[in-house]
Amino acid sequence: MRSPHRSIFGLLACLLLALPAERAAAQEKAAAAPAARPEDVASIDAILAALYDVISGPAGQARDWDRFRSLFLPGAGRLVTVGKDPQTGARRQVTMDPRGYAERVGPRLERDGFFEREVGRREDRFGNIVHVFSAYESLHTLSDPQPFMRGVNSIQLYHDGTRWWIVTVFWDSTEAQRDLEALRRR
Repeated sequence: MRSPHRSIFGLLACLLLALPAERAAAQEKAAAAPAARPEDVASIDAILAALYDVISGPAGQARDWDRFRSLFLPGAGRLVTVGKDPQTGARRQVTMDPRGYAERVGPRLERDGFFEREVGRREDRFGNIVHVFSAYESLHTLSDPQPFMRGVNSIQLYHDGTRWWIVTVFWDSTEAQRDLEALRRR
């Protein structure tokens, strides 16, 4: 005859083993990207144009954050900014997922107006992965005579056989002027 304690411990062990799988399935479902517009993910040019387009707009205009999230590989999409801390001057980085970017940066883009445009690019490709250095300029309005910021996005892309996905956007908008000029000349 089995001990009742053994049966309880066996049942608990089975339940504990099942929890990580259920939790992973729930996280994967929550992280699933909204359906992308086919024209946004059909080519490298298209997905980069969609990335710049979706964050750009005049003050007071809401951004389409579902469209933004649809560009990123579910569970992997990361946005990382590097630069200097405005108070201390120390180097720092901030890492966000697409939802975190929309929550953290979105209100400022919508409040102040923000247009980002690509002004130079370099691509390296191996199989189904592509690395793009995309030089950019940022404006508050399309009529601004000069950009208020320049920098370089380091963007990693993946093609799954059907569409392009953004895996990472890693950017620096400080001390990048010399590199920006070099990308513009290419």
